[in-house]
Amino acid sequence: MKMRLATILCTVAAIMATTAVAQAETVLKWAHVYETSEPFHTDSVWAAEEIAKRTDGRYKIEVYPASQLGKEADINQGLKLGTVDIIISGSSFAARDYKPIGVTYFPYIFRNPDHLIAYTKSDVFKRLAKGYEDKTGNHIAAVSYYGTRHTTSNKPIAKCADMQGLKIRVPDVPAYLAMPRACGANTTPIAFAEVYLALQNGTVEAQENPLTTIEAKKFYEVQKNIILTGHIVDHLNTVISKQLWAKLSDEDKKIFGEVMQQAAERTTKTIAGKENSLVATFKEKGLNVTEVDKSDFEKNVMEQVKFEDFGYEKADWEAIRAIQ
Repeated sequence: MKMRLATILCTVAAIMATTAVAQAETVLKWAHVYETSEPFHTDSVWAAEEIAKRTDGRYKIEVYPASQLGKEADINQGLKLGTVDIIISGSSFAARDYKPIGVTYFPYIFRNPDHLIAYTKSDVFKRLAKGYEDKTGNHIAAVSYYGTRHTTSNKPIAKCADMQGLKIRVPDVPAYLAMPRACGANTTPIAFAEVYLALQNGTVEAQENPLTTIEAKKFYEVQKNIILTGHIVDHLNTVISKQLWAKLSDEDKKIFGEVMQQAAERTTKTIAGKENSLVATFKEKGLNVTEVDKSDFEKNVMEQVKFEDFGYEKADWEAIRAIQ
């Protein structure tokens, strides 16, 4: 009888302990639009596992890649609705809620990936990120390098004027449109999934994207000129929802922030390394890879594009440009 009672008590204790652990574990959703093979995903998974370790399993983060929880606009809306806890998204979406942060997409604001990362440690970043947080409640925990945007074309391009009348596909984002339009190109906002076919059949004569995207989407098969215009050093933000950030203790906020910044650094290193090797790869494939005088392109942008048209502050642009 005593043995049976002891067994029952042990069983009850085990069930209560299991229930307590289950109650203590908080399940979170981390969403993005990138493929599982990309570092934006693999490093998110690493971060999720690392946060679980450093919080003794109190948080279980499930990462949803490849638009499983919706397109980029949807997951940004999800932060507001509380249907998603963490996202990776571009500053163009953050700028929809707080325009000044969009200045980081202005052409030629960043010199290279190192300059971008230096900006993320600066007072101007802290101020812009705080402005976004004050407006939305969402917290930008980290910034990762996405890639430097360059141009591919059917014809060689040596200077800004060579783009006059060029039919080029550009995402329908004001800052992305700035450089091609300043150079006189005819911009066309074709859906990303249709760009290859549009280049192949001549609907457009050019497009712009990071080298990693040019390789992944095989645009080099239908474009023989890669022009290193380097007009935008693109980046993504890791954003924690207002609801989650408010619930985290100071200790957990520190853990989440440190891990997400480490994940962003891993991503940045991977992307930058791959870009460096791709220039040689494209040349080996027989493509015409051309360096250009970026100052010529920048001069036209500065003459024809007004900061006030975007809702940006020129003082922010100047402060970022001055960062060493």
